[in-house]
Amino acid sequence: MVKGHVHSLETFGTVDGPGIRFVLFMQGCLLKCQYCHNPDTWALDGGNAMSLEEVLAEIEPYIHYYKSSGGGLTVSGGEPTLQAAFVTQLFREVKDRWNLHTTLDTNGFNDMDRIDELLKVTDLVLLDLKHIDNEKHERMTGKSNVRMLETARWLSEHGKQMWIRHVYVPGIHHDEKDLLNLGRFIGTLDGVEKFEILPYHQMGIYKWKLLGKEYPLEGVPSPEQAEIDRAYRLIETGRKEASRIEL
Repeated sequence: MVKGHVHSLETFGTVDGPGIRFVLFMQGCLLKCQYCHNPDTWALDGGNAMSLEEVLAEIEPYIHYYKSSGGGLTVSGGEPTLQAAFVTQLFREVKDRWNLHTTLDTNGFNDMDRIDELLKVTDLVLLDLKHIDNEKHERMTGKSNVRMLETARWLSEHGKQMWIRHVYVPGIHHDEKDLLNLGRFIGTLDGVEKFEILPYHQMGIYKWKLLGKEYPLEGVPSPEQAEIDRAYRLIETGRKEASRIEL
């Protein structure tokens, strides 16, 4: 039987999808984001091995709260699609047992053919678009953004509902052209129920130090609200431009 390598879990999550949610954080990630607040999730061979029944036993006591609030189960990471077989089984089982809403929180660095079965049992995708400029994306994460943008297009073309999230780091995400282009890209997509900017924070720095890693954004402050408001305005301008072109 397939076991999942789990980093941690949260029983009353309120930000990773609608309603109150059980959030399962899987171990392993191929990206090395400079602002990552959980670098301890990167190692593919880490985490606690848990069976499907062990995870279901953690969820079951709180089913009433999830269902009555319009919530459900979110699987995050790390990057959960690296353990697609386990997450697929888990999503199928919570639907069969409790008809629970399922959300997949992914960075989009996926082979869509490999996760097709997983997406069939996924109600909502939280997609992190980390940078619209490919060169800056590579500098920030160690990977190209091509697969991420392909994932977004695939979800759009296949009628999947998504929330798009974008971490804003001062000095990395401030460029007006990039923000407009991000908005223009999002404006070409169907199924985007929500767009959120997540302000960068320094709360994970201590984990880098515990792991003996040099923190690449040392001294970078969290953005001011005015910066976030400006980013929203520019992205929204780009989305409207794209919508007009579509028409």
